[in-house]
Amino acid sequence: MTVFGFRIPAAFSLLIWCVIWEIIGRLEAVFIFPPLSGVLVALVKILGQNNFHNAAIISLQAFSWGMLYAVVVGVAMGFLMGRVEAANKLLGMWVNIFASAPLSSLVPVLMLLFGFGQTTIIVTVFLFAVWIITLDTYAGIRHVNPSLIEMARVFGAGRVQLYTKVLFWAALPEILAGVRMGLIRAVKGVVIGQLLISVVALGQMFARYSRSFLLEEFWALTLILFVFALGLSSAIGWVEQKVEYYAGTRN
Repeated sequence: MTVFGFRIPAAFSLLIWCVIWEIIGRLEAVFIFPPLSGVLVALVKILGQNNFHNAAIISLQAFSWGMLYAVVVGVAMGFLMGRVEAANKLLGMWVNIFASAPLSSLVPVLMLLFGFGQTTIIVTVFLFAVWIITLDTYAGIRHVNPSLIEMARVFGAGRVQLYTKVLFWAALPEILAGVRMGLIRAVKGVVIGQLLISVVALGQMFARYSRSFLLEEFWALTLILFVFALGLSSAIGWVEQKVEYYAGTRN
C-alpha cells in the first residue's frame, strides 16, 4: 500500500484495520463486532480447550482427505482435458458450471446420498476444491510449449515419461496455483459441511456461539480458520515461487 508516495508495509496496513476494529467495538457502533482485544482473549481461551482440540482434529481429517482426493482427481481431469480434445468438450462445460455454482445448495443432496457423517463432509470438501484445481491444471497443460513435447518424443520418451517428466513439471506453476485456491475453498467447504450436515466439530462450535450471541468466541474461531487458510495458502505460494522458473521453459 502506498500513501502520499510512501510505501507502507502490509503489516502496518493490517495494524490499521485492527485499530479500526477495536474502535468500532469500543463504541458499540455495530453490535456484531466486539472489541478486537476481547476477541483475542477469547481466541487464547479457545485454543486451550479440549473440545476445540477434538473438533480441530475431526475437521482436519475431513479437510485432508477431501483435499487429497480433490488434488488427485483435479490434476488427472485437468491432464485429460488438456490432452484429449474429446474429453475437454465432454467435461469442460460441467467443470465450469460446478466451478461457478453455489455448491452450498448441493450439501442437502449429498446428505441424502451419503448420510449424516464424515463421508458427506469429505465429499463436500472435495466438491469445493476439485473444480478450480481441474481448471488451473487444464490451463497449465494447454500452455505447455509444443516444442517440449516434440523434443521429448525425439529423445524416445514414452507416454508415462512424457506426462511425469515433461508435462507435469511444465504445468506445475498452474497446478500449484489451483491447489492454493482449492484449499481456501476447502476450508469453507469443511465448515459449511459441518454446519449443514450434522453440526459437529467446528461447525457445532460456530452454531453454539452464534445461537448464544457469544460474538467474541465466534470471531475468535473465525480468525483461527483465517490464519489456518492463510498459512496453507502462503506455504503453497512459497513453493510456487520456487518452481516459477519452469513456466519460462514453455516460452
